[in-house]
Amino acid sequence: MGSGRERWIEHYSSAQEILLVGEGDFSFSACLARTFGSACNMVATSLESQGSLRAKHRSCLSHLSELKRRGCLVLHDVDVYEMDLHPALQWRKFGVIIFNFPHAGHFPWLRERNPQLIQMHKNLLKAFFENARGMLREGGEVHVATRDDYPYNRWNVEELAEEAGLVLMEKVWFKKSDYPGYQNKRGGNIKSNKTFRLRNCFTFKFALQQYENDYTCDEMSVCSDEY
Repeated sequence: MGSGRERWIEHYSSAQEILLVGEGDFSFSACLARTFGSACNMVATSLESQGSLRAKHRSCLSHLSELKRRGCLVLHDVDVYEMDLHPALQWRKFGVIIFNFPHAGHFPWLRERNPQLIQMHKNLLKAFFENARGMLREGGEVHVATRDDYPYNRWNVEELAEEAGLVLMEKVWFKKSDYPGYQNKRGGNIKSNKTFRLRNCFTFKFALQQYENDYTCDEMSVCSDEY
């Protein structure tokens, strides 16, 4: 950015080194980049290959173009199960690692409340937390946005993070309207370009356990704004 002035959008700043994981059409990353003016502090990734992404999300084209124009490193074929081994990521440390609305996939024979699918979601988050913890710089945070009503609360996000050596620092409402232009895509192979209802959604902020003394339970807040 020309002026060098730090710019913020909600929890995210142009001064942070940010890794975004599991992007859909990259509209969330593009929203951050527009706010910051430059995206040189960002790495945005997708599980999909570039070709598959374009086939599923036509809207990604303008977002990818904007991200690259603003200096963001965009990576495809990044799997959370082994993202710490990716050649472009394995030696880097980040101040914030973001995974918005993680999902293990859609299957015609499985509903969200099905124990098999719930376990798949838990396996995904477990792998993400275990990889992400080693990619944090000192004082860094891992942010997961997800629904916290049934059956999504059966994923036990806080427990999975704790097992990976992360503790909950704060839990705040996730409001889509706070991120202009963001479109939450289903992904997967069934109606992948459709959005889904955001109901009872929160951003869970985790940090490494050795930094938990910087916070107290009384400091953990839950915003109550309607959305």
